[in-house]
Amino acid sequence: MYAHLRKLDWFLAMIVLLLSGVGLLTIYGIGSAESLVFFKKQLLFLGIGFLSMIGLSFFDYRVFKNRSSVLIIFYLFSLLSLIFVLFSQEIRGASSWFRLGPVNFGPIEFTKIVILLFLAKYFSLRHIEMYNIRHLIVSGFYVGLPVLIVIFQPDLGSALVLISIWLGLIMVAGIKMRHLIILVLIMSLLFTASWFGFLKDYQKQRLLTFLNPQEDPYGGGYHMIQSLIAIGSGGIFGQGSDSSSQAGLKFLPEQHTDFVFATMAEQRGLVGVLFLLMLFTLLFWRIIRITLTCSNNFSRLFAIGLAIMLFSQVIINIGMNMAVMPITGLTLPLVSYGGSSLVSIFLGLGILQSIKVRS
Repeated sequence: MYAHLRKLDWFLAMIVLLLSGVGLLTIYGIGSAESLVFFKKQLLFLGIGFLSMIGLSFFDYRVFKNRSSVLIIFYLFSLLSLIFVLFSQEIRGASSWFRLGPVNFGPIEFTKIVILLFLAKYFSLRHIEMYNIRHLIVSGFYVGLPVLIVIFQPDLGSALVLISIWLGLIMVAGIKMRHLIILVLIMSLLFTASWFGFLKDYQKQRLLTFLNPQEDPYGGGYHMIQSLIAIGSGGIFGQGSDSSSQAGLKFLPEQHTDFVFATMAEQRGLVGVLFLLMLFTLLFWRIIRITLTCSNNFSRLFAIGLAIMLFSQVIINIGMNMAVMPITGLTLPLVSYGGSSLVSIFLGLGILQSIKVRS
């Protein structure tokens, strides 16, 4: 056991703990009674997640590589859970969570890890045949099913993450340029169809308002304007936990989830933002470093896919906090409050640690 623990990437573990610590301090620093409850819950989720990562590192990841039946069962279970959640009670305008006592369970977070495993398995077997467009269609179908379901929930942010994972992995696996052009055209048509057929009015409003939030400062543009005010008011060193106006006085909505970046920027200023970005940079560097030591295509593709998943979520979340991307309701990995997101990411990191130990 001691020999196994020595092989773990403890530098990676330290980075994710620091990122989670930034999130905990930010949530606690909001200073409300509600934020204290969120802080205690998130601390519990962090403990569960970290122990899950260590425990999963003892599990041989090659079970996923060698047994297709395991992945098929996980994939089907994920689809069913996403379908069932459509009939659950709406929370903040979306049917994306099961209510389990005092906590909400979001199956899409664990579905992301299942999709990573599924695509890594599929492309690792067929990477030399990627010239055949059939494999793009089949893999696109596997990803398209959960994407379609989460759009109906509606959860546009998670749909974008799943699409980003798929696009990133097909490019790594080796897609032909003409196939990529065809793919872009098809996705453009699908987006047009979604705009007129699936997206709800408030989602369309979010996509349009980010171009000029000042047109509707008390409606669709309110979130972005308050987020920009919070980020700007942080200055160089921040206002501190007790003096933040936007988050502390609740002008900024969803301070602990969607807009935790703006909350942290107001509390810690530019220095805090740079520190956070440095931690994310180190996280991505460490994951990519592990990909260079992978002993097979499956483990390499999974590690790259995990980096793509986290990177896309970071870009989308920070982008919407800075009003350069539409608001999609996507949280900041490891920093935002949310047990499902935090634990699922640690599960993905546990598989990554298993890969590192056996490389």
